[in-house]
Amino acid sequence: MFRSGFLSAVIGLRLTDGREVVVKVRPDSPRMAACVEVQRRMFQAGYPCPRPLTGAAPLGVDVATAEVYVPGGAVLPSAERAAVAFAEAFAWLIRLAPRPGEVSALDPAPSWADWNHGGGGLWPCPEGSDVNLDEVSGAEWIDAAGRRARDLLRAGGSDAVIGHCDWLAGNLRWSGDALLVVHDWDSVIAESESVLVGFAAALHSTVSADELATVEDTQRFLDAYGRARGRELSADELRLSWAAGVWTRAYDAKYQHAVGQPITSLSEDEARERLRRAGAGSRGAGTGSQRP
Repeated sequence: MFRSGFLSAVIGLRLTDGREVVVKVRPDSPRMAACVEVQRRMFQAGYPCPRPLTGAAPLGVDVATAEVYVPGGAVLPSAERAAVAFAEAFAWLIRLAPRPGEVSALDPAPSWADWNHGGGGLWPCPEGSDVNLDEVSGAEWIDAAGRRARDLLRAGGSDAVIGHCDWLAGNLRWSGDALLVVHDWDSVIAESESVLVGFAAALHSTVSADELATVEDTQRFLDAYGRARGRELSADELRLSWAAGVWTRAYDAKYQHAVGQPITSLSEDEARERLRRAGAGSRGAGTGSQRP
């Protein structure tokens, strides 16, 4: 029926018995089995996600999975309620997700979420690319923002939960303001709730799938998430959430710079404001040529 994908090949198939399924093929990784198990358990718990039809099956040097095809839906809910809808859907996911100890290891996290990677440099290696971001010069404000955000994240921390680290508009579909389906379950990781919420608050969209959340959108998301879980985010949780959003957007900005694309994921002014809200203060908020 269709073929798409970036880091994986996504193929829509109509089987001879009339069923419509989606097969995903991607480089093999031990975490894939855990991702499928999380997706299966989320479907069984009533969360709107495609029902897995297989486990992670070897396919040559790659691994393949199959799930029920869920068509239709709008990319965004209504603009005036988008941040709230994305936040409520994320809180629902966190509430239903299994505990990390109930599934096999979800490590390593995808690169855009791997702020605490074990490499020696600031940036992890991007999936599907051999570019070394730490060896790419220029746009020093991006490195400064990412380094300051990482320092803030390392100073915090709490027990891990399971959540989705790629809460982009393209991975969700809506029926009005009701969540229809969440895709891309390769992107589930075990991380602190504050960090996961920070990723989602920074990556969702409100007016166009091509435009990431503004600072104000992120604030609305964080407020709505607290209401949806029944407890406002504490000052420490908010600081970690803002720092996590800076890190993942700075990672994407660094990659865009490295491969010669326009830098659309983060601006220097926005990095400064997001770091201020993360509690970086005047010392860490400057993102010019100096390195915090």
